[in-house]
Amino acid sequence: MNKDTISRPLIKRKKTKIERDTSRVIARANIPGMSRIRKIINRVLGLSEEDAENLLEKINFDFVDRHKNIGLQFERHFNKVLEFMPKIESISKTKKMLIGAYFTMEYSIESAALFNPSIIPHPDQSNVPEGSLRFIMSLRATGEGHISSIVFRSGIIESDYLLHFNSISEFAETPELSHDPIYDKHSFYLKLEEMHVWDETCIRVLDQVPEAFTYRDLKISINKLYTDSNFKSSDLSIDIINWLANSNYKLKFDKKSKISERVIFPVSENESRGIEDARFVQFYNDNGEITYYATYTAYNGHTILSQLIETTDFLTFNIVTLNGAAIQNKGMALFPRKIKGKYVMLSRQDGENNYIMFSDNLYYWHKAQILQEPKETWEFIQIGNCGSPIEINEGWLVLTHGVGPMRQYCMGAILLDKENPEKVIARLKKPLLTPNEKEREGYVPNVVYSCGSMIHNNMLIIPYAMSDISSGIATVDLKSLIDSMDFCD
Repeated sequence: MNKDTISRPLIKRKKTKIERDTSRVIARANIPGMSRIRKIINRVLGLSEEDAENLLEKINFDFVDRHKNIGLQFERHFNKVLEFMPKIESISKTKKMLIGAYFTMEYSIESAALFNPSIIPHPDQSNVPEGSLRFIMSLRATGEGHISSIVFRSGIIESDYLLHFNSISEFAETPELSHDPIYDKHSFYLKLEEMHVWDETCIRVLDQVPEAFTYRDLKISINKLYTDSNFKSSDLSIDIINWLANSNYKLKFDKKSKISERVIFPVSENESRGIEDARFVQFYNDNGEITYYATYTAYNGHTILSQLIETTDFLTFNIVTLNGAAIQNKGMALFPRKIKGKYVMLSRQDGENNYIMFSDNLYYWHKAQILQEPKETWEFIQIGNCGSPIEINEGWLVLTHGVGPMRQYCMGAILLDKENPEKVIARLKKPLLTPNEKEREGYVPNVVYSCGSMIHNNMLIIPYAMSDISSGIATVDLKSLIDSMDFCD
């Protein structure tokens, strides 16, 4: 194609706007320092049973219609402080629930922003009209203290590309949590070494656990170290060991819950400052079965940790740590299938270029190579991916983001060779999507960004964030997009 004839593809913005809703709250633990926990407990225990019953009745009256099962949350949070309870014969159910209430707070998950969406086909396509597709959209919800979580929306894309979202529940809920039952000692060691914290404290902790150890084994070993008066352990190393152990866990939602009610909220110290930018992808395994994966960034205010979510039904989620020398930054995006027997993933390594990496093991990534460097004026500062690659007849379609003057984020696109995805065969010279006047105002101005798109009936459906505060949806004809690309000679 003559490069002079290449024009920008016609992109259409939908009227749909996905806004934050400050009324959507979860009941999360609110546990102060250890010195205060016992004082609070003793104050509650000092109440008469009648006063405790009246107070709990008032709390239930005020909050029961804001949560599906506030009593369950009170019970969970009571169990979090169980070790601080005085040794008395019995505590009434009322006072247990009341203690749980005192260690509970409401948190508005979307009060600050609802952005950085990704979209994938819903695992359940039953009773969908011909030519339509049921979808799940994930979004990054941000609330007080800029703590991020993952929330979901669902709906149907009709054959004429109209999007209908299912009604959003007034409730939001967090799942049950269980830690990974077994840890591999060698893998644990490799990760600690990779994080540059392997020291005498780490050696002594791992020396006391078997090759395949449990969360309880680890806690016992740490406690033994603390009681050893002949050794001064490193608090930083212990914190990171706990951080790593808490990074592998399982979440399970009530099967009766709606998809819009499910909130993946930070549950461990490694995520205490947020779960950022989940990039969901529908992955086809070698046996033809489908698993939904999402990479995301866990942040504790000081350090980031790249994590992987695994699910088949969006009810149960396994959270696993990604490992290896090439796992050192944000923005991982997994290809939707293996290529030549290897897993493939896009990544960031240096905050400037687009990288690609290959691995025999989904959880270990050791080498990365530059895929794409800034070339156009709108991406001179930085480029990266906007979600997992999409397989089309012509190759692997990758939406990208570019950062230009005034830190303006635009979205572009490249095309990778289907059999050799480390080779870029075409790219857009002009941005596909640039923030317009209505999209440039927000928490971070002048930004359009996506964590994953989807093709339906030869139309690319792009959910995108607008200046890190809300989200919208755009569409572009796939043929128009490919025809607008500058193919490499």
